[in-house]
Amino acid sequence: MMKKLIFITGGARSGKSRFALNYANRNFSEKLYLATSEILDQEMAKRVENHKKMRGPEWKTLEEPLHIADQINKYGDKVEVILLDCITLWLSNLLTRGIGEEDIINEIDRLINSLRGNQTSFIIVSNEVGMGIVPAEPIGRRFRDLQGMTNQKIAQIADIVILMVSGIPIFLKGQL
Repeated sequence: MMKKLIFITGGARSGKSRFALNYANRNFSEKLYLATSEILDQEMAKRVENHKKMRGPEWKTLEEPLHIADQINKYGDKVEVILLDCITLWLSNLLTRGIGEEDIINEIDRLINSLRGNQTSFIIVSNEVGMGIVPAEPIGRRFRDLQGMTNQKIAQIADIVILMVSGIPIFLKGQL
């Protein structure tokens, strides 16, 4: 299979991760799941455990909340596909550590360059957060703006862009 960059976005609990996993399981044998979540409470621990069960033992898993471009560069040519889940948590991790906007934009650019520079296929999961009300707090608006910018940059270089709505994929760009 030729290298593909598949970008899957949508609202929370819209079926993005399940769609990504099902596609990867049907089309790739050497798979790496690059998880950006951090377990900070019991609810998140349960979500992570559920995701692990959904993936199954045939997946290699790498948990990396911050330095995803480095991990992509390290593993990018060693597997057939990297499923990156998710951009939204990664950006949240960067913001909550007090990393400045310029540094975050540099990390976003590093991510884009690492996606372009590796020969593996990528499935990237992200949330569409700009369809609701304007956040009341400055950090919320900053997060929304960075998320929207990041999604646009990834969608621009993606071969396929899918918007998930209620478990249904809507193809915005390309086809599987």
